[in-house]
Parts: sequence; structure tokens; C-alpha cells
Amino acid sequence: MNNYPESKLLEISRHFQIYGDLLHAEPCKIGHINETYIATYNQGGVQVRYVHQRINTHVFKDPEALMDNFVRVTSHQRRKLSESGARDASRRTLTVIPTRDNRSYYRNGNGECWRTLVFVDGVRTFEAVETPTQAFEAGKAFGEFQQLLVDLPGKRLAETIPHFHNTRHRFEALQQAIKADHANRASEAKKEIAFALKQEKNVDVILNALAKKKIPERITHNDTKFNNVMLDVVTGKAMCVVDLDTVMPGSALYDFGDMVRTTTSPTLEDELDLAKVQMRMPMFKSLARGYLESAGPFLTKGERALIAFSGKLITFTIGIRFLTDFLSGDTYFRVHRPHHNLDRARTQFKLVESIEKQEAAMQKLADAV
Repeated sequence: MNNYPESKLLEISRHFQIYGDLLHAEPCKIGHINETYIATYNQGGVQVRYVHQRINTHVFKDPEALMDNFVRVTSHQRRKLSESGARDASRRTLTVIPTRDNRSYYRNGNGECWRTLVFVDGVRTFEAVETPTQAFEAGKAFGEFQQLLVDLPGKRLAETIPHFHNTRHRFEALQQAIKADHANRASEAKKEIAFALKQEKNVDVILNALAKKKIPERITHNDTKFNNVMLDVVTGKAMCVVDLDTVMPGSALYDFGDMVRTTTSPTLEDELDLAKVQMRMPMFKSLARGYLESAGPFLTKGERALIAFSGKLITFTIGIRFLTDFLSGDTYFRVHRPHHNLDRARTQFKLVESIEKQEAAMQKLADAV
């Protein structure tokens, strides 16, 4: 991430309803997509922090629709939390600071789109789950996130990235990337390509269930990595779910499946030592217990029946996205070393194998919650 000149951040900040003097700003190296800065202001002698974020419009091509989703979702959640008398309601969902002309984002003369959020204090994130208690908190947080949006009024949310978790669409993109081999890398990924193509039998399971109305469409987060949950630094309890750009219509199973991917293995998603990559049942048990505690009341029988399978499918889906990007020359995900996307794909595929070996036991455990 390049350091954005502070003078330019100062100019950006003047377009938002922030009062006080900008003291300093620093880049926040989170996520693969957007550019984020933590800015500290002096407001009447009190230091207050905000988040300034440049939306990646190459990925999110309709920032207006994205921010409409963002504001509708966070406003609804905040209202429901407040009405229920929830403690720390202002720390349990993100708050958008409007521009001076009451818009949700600002587009500067260079065509950059910026938004500003209230900085949530007293929390931290982790790149990987360290304890079953953290897995429980992650599951509970994302389950509650979905639960708060079950009754969101108004029109259907916009799809900020069409076909985001559409595994058939991702599988076809992989097939095209293999055939085109624009970056001349297919020979370096023969084993991974062969593994991916053998998984086609699983590609349409959730898509067919949605199409046949066996499971309902829901409003979902769609990027439920563990580092998208902020935990209170004192209590360790989940406070706030972040990174809401992919909140849109989907399946509850997409969210749970990605939680399995990012919370049950002891490694990061780009682990080089594949011997360390495994689905750990104690983590899954805590994750499922936390998720079903908050999401259980609204999930259908059809959704519950695919709980374990969803972990395998979404891990595979993310794996083929990494593999496709590697074959295409690393055009989507940020990479920090040669073969980074291939390393990521290998890690996902190893986790798919581990989940498959334990899938029946995982489903039995979830059924008992």
C-alpha cells in the first residue's frame, strides 16, 4: 500500500462532516481490495479517530449502489440494536459519516471514491483464530449479523460483485483461464488444476438448492474471514463486523462456509507448509455452536442440512478464485511475493481435503447443536 500524502487526506476530509483539526493519519494494512487510513483529529482538545477509505472502483464498479447497501444495512442494524436495549450499540455496527452535502461518499477530481467511518475503539482483530472461544465469538457475530438483517425493509440489495459466491461462474472462469493461459503459468499449476477440475460434482449443490427454493435467499456478509470480526480488547467478546462491501443477497451457507475456511485451520490462507493445514474439530464445534446460537432460530431445515458441506464448497470456491487469478497474472488479489496466489490456492485445496475427510462428523455435530 502506498502512503497517501497527508495533504491530500486533509483535502478529502474537508468534504465530510468532521469537525476539528487533522493531527495525523496512517495507513491501515487490512484487506486485499480497498485503501484504508486511520486519521486522528483534535476536537476541542479531545483526540478522535475516523477511518478514511478509498473504495476500489475497479472491483466495485458502482460505488453509489455499494454505499446505498452499506447505509441501509448499518442503519437498520443500529436501529434494531438500540430498540432491543443492546449494550455498546454504537460499537456493534459501523457508522458512516456523511459528506457536507449529505452523501455517503465523496468523489474527487481524480475520480477516486472516498468514504469516512467512525473509528471503533477498544477492539482488535486477529489474522487467525487462536482459541475455540474466539471461534465461538466469530460464529455468533456473523450469525447475529444475518439475524439483524432478516427483516430489512425496502428493495432487494444491489449485487456489488455479481456472481461473487456463484461457484459455477467461478468454475467456468477457471476453465477459461486454463484455456487462455495468458500469463503462461498453467504448467506451474498442473496438480492444482487437476484437483480443481475433479471437484465439479460439488459446484452446483447450493446453487440448485437456491434455484429450487429448497433454501431461501438471504442478506449475507459474503466475506466472513475471522479478521472481519472486531473483538473487545478487555472481554474478548465480538463487538463489530466490518468490511461490508460484499453485503448483498446470497445464502446463509456462504457465510458459514467461509467461516469454516478461515477459523478452523491453524494457518493463514497463504501457508507454505501444507502439513499444518487441517480442519480442527474443536474449532468447528465452537464455531457451529456460536453461529447456531444466533442464527439457529431463523435457519431452515434445508440450510442446516448443508452446514458441513458449505465449508468444503466455499473453501473450494475461494481456492479456484486464487488459482484463476494466478493463471491470469495476478489481476485481482494483491500479492506480496511470486506465486502468492498459487500458494493461497494450494492452502485452500488442502483444507478442502481435510474437510471432506471429516464432513460426516462435522454435520453430525452441527445437527446436535
